[in-house]
Amino acid sequence: GLPVIDKDTHLIETCIDSERIWQGRLLDVRRDRVRLPDGSEGVREYVMHPGAVVIIPVLPDGRLIFERQYRYPIGRVMLELPAGKIDPNEDSLLTAQRELREETGHAANQWRHLGTMHPTIGYANERIEIYLAQNLVSLGQNALDEGEFLELVELSLPEAMAAVRRGELTDGKTLSALLWAEKVLTGVWA
Repeated sequence: GLPVIDKDTHLIETCIDSERIWQGRLLDVRRDRVRLPDGSEGVREYVMHPGAVVIIPVLPDGRLIFERQYRYPIGRVMLELPAGKIDPNEDSLLTAQRELREETGHAANQWRHLGTMHPTIGYANERIEIYLAQNLVSLGQNALDEGEFLELVELSLPEAMAAVRRGELTDGKTLSALLWAEKVLTGVWA
């Protein structure tokens, strides 16, 4: 994370004690008692998350590979870039390579880490590492995890941005990654 800057000490909250409220296969829910900057106490409830990656796969013709997948919590099929959870002690690049292969049936000869995002800072510590995958090679068939159902869609960057503007693409990690993709692929950001 970012280093604590001396001038920020008046904003820092410190943990007095931490209690696990619930733990599942993916999420670990905590309730902490904290000391606030003015010396009083507060309570913070949040989710511990192992972290994830999102991949921007660029085909030789410049189109990007997206997925359509049903997302139960919001009850609809979402258009999103390939992504996946980082396994314990797994390097995030290896996660990205694995997820690209499993979900799209592709490998990439060129990988670039673009940045990190924190999608839900108000109630979770999740971080998502953004990777650009270029010079793709088709490996044939994808190898989805058990219970994973999705279909692949190829869209140009302008088509993807049009889907954003129409409100059809609303996934936060995909929106953030598309900001990077647009800047990097158009040469605005080196």
